[in-house]
Amino acid sequence: MALLNFKRRDAGNEPGIPGNPDVERFLQGYSIEVMPRTAEKVESFADILPAGTRVYIAHIAGTPIEDMVATARRISAEGFSVMPHFPARIIADKATLADWLARYQGEAGVEQGLLLAGGVADPVGEFDSSMQLMETGLFDKAGFKRLHVAGHPEGNRDIDPDGGRRNVDAALQWKQGFSERTDAEMAIATQFAFEAEPIIEWADALKAAGITIPIHIGIAGPAKLQTLIKFAIACGVGPSLKVLQKRAMDVTKLMLPYEPTEVIAKLAAHKAANPDFNIERVHFFPLGGIKTNATWATENGGAAAKPVNG
Repeated sequence: MALLNFKRRDAGNEPGIPGNPDVERFLQGYSIEVMPRTAEKVESFADILPAGTRVYIAHIAGTPIEDMVATARRISAEGFSVMPHFPARIIADKATLADWLARYQGEAGVEQGLLLAGGVADPVGEFDSSMQLMETGLFDKAGFKRLHVAGHPEGNRDIDPDGGRRNVDAALQWKQGFSERTDAEMAIATQFAFEAEPIIEWADALKAAGITIPIHIGIAGPAKLQTLIKFAIACGVGPSLKVLQKRAMDVTKLMLPYEPTEVIAKLAAHKAANPDFNIERVHFFPLGGIKTNATWATENGGAAAKPVNG
């Protein structure tokens, strides 16, 4: 059951309700993010996710690589496409990176990864950015076919402390060049945001700047409002945080769980009206729980979003 019990209506294309064909198309092939400790709570991913779903495994500082590889092996064995994080600032050196790659591939058959700087302030070793990881050539040597990189529709103060976009945009230009000189399949997986309009403006600006790497837009899944605000502040979400703050001031909505219905409906409508729009997929951050997020996707995503065992 969805957290907000929308009823199906005759007008199947009404925005933001189950049965919206634009939303169903937009949600096809969505991905979702887990951590080893949250994955342990899921008895069967096949009971909640569509066949072939890409499952990112977030690598939080302090998580042993053994736990990461075990999680990747378990999810891969269930038939899903696994994409572990490679946070540059928690990787000590090239030997450590080579070891991780060998473990992921040898023990879990992994051939893809999300490369990012990572949330820690001080690098533990020689790597500070995802670009340095890419420059090692180790991913290509290990046979990794797909590399995703991070995107920030509302900027990233870890990279641009002044709140601008100069450094983060320059990094994406570099990654565009990398995508053109290598045969790696690439995508930009973004931080989550809560407003469609700024996301659309950002995506259009990237395209105008010659950055054609497909975008997998980050969306926060259904969750308690207080939970979302906490994560949004911790993750550096920008101006769209005001959507949650405004909701928090409305006593009629304060106790109701948040759902990403409005932002997804608007993005889906824009994609339907502009087929060449460079947002290719939705990537969910299941801040209110993996099962809750997967249930919402199933109820709004149509036939393509039904679980393997659904």
